[in-house]
Amino acid sequence: MKYYQLRSGQMLTIREAQKGDAAVIIDYVSKVGAETDNLTFGEGGFGITEDKEASIIETIMKSNNQLMLCAFIDEKLVGSLGFHGGLRQRIRHTGEFGITVLKEHWDKGVGSELINYLIVWAKETRIIRKINLRVRSDNHSAISLYKKSGFVSEGTITREFFINGKFFDAIHMGLEIE
Repeated sequence: MKYYQLRSGQMLTIREAQKGDAAVIIDYVSKVGAETDNLTFGEGGFGITEDKEASIIETIMKSNNQLMLCAFIDEKLVGSLGFHGGLRQRIRHTGEFGITVLKEHWDKGVGSELINYLIVWAKETRIIRKINLRVRSDNHSAISLYKKSGFVSEGTITREFFINGKFFDAIHMGLEIE
């Protein structure tokens, strides 16, 4: 568990998810999915039950190349990050993450702290050598955050997202861990 003071002066607590967080996470995901079209799911589109979420968390907790983080302000879940490393030996060293932050907490540093935690964790594992992500090509604030954290663009995938009858491209970004 780590504590950070945000630009707003609020205290942020980041810790690894526990099985008992499943209900809170499901509630959080339903809120965040309704707030933005920048995610791979929208309102009501996450489609995971509390039991399934608890099972996913348990699997992540047992793995040495996966991570799920929860970020809290005043004991309220305001951000989450999930990193999934490769399952097979030849790709165990790499993985992709997804990150969400409640809209009311955008631009406060929550995302930056979650990503910094991930990078430090990846270095400490001595397993993870590459962190990947996908981001909508028109999500300029997220792209800026990722670049600030050291990620570089590795290519564009056309028509990666289909939202409300319209296609959107994705930029694939990566960070090599030495």
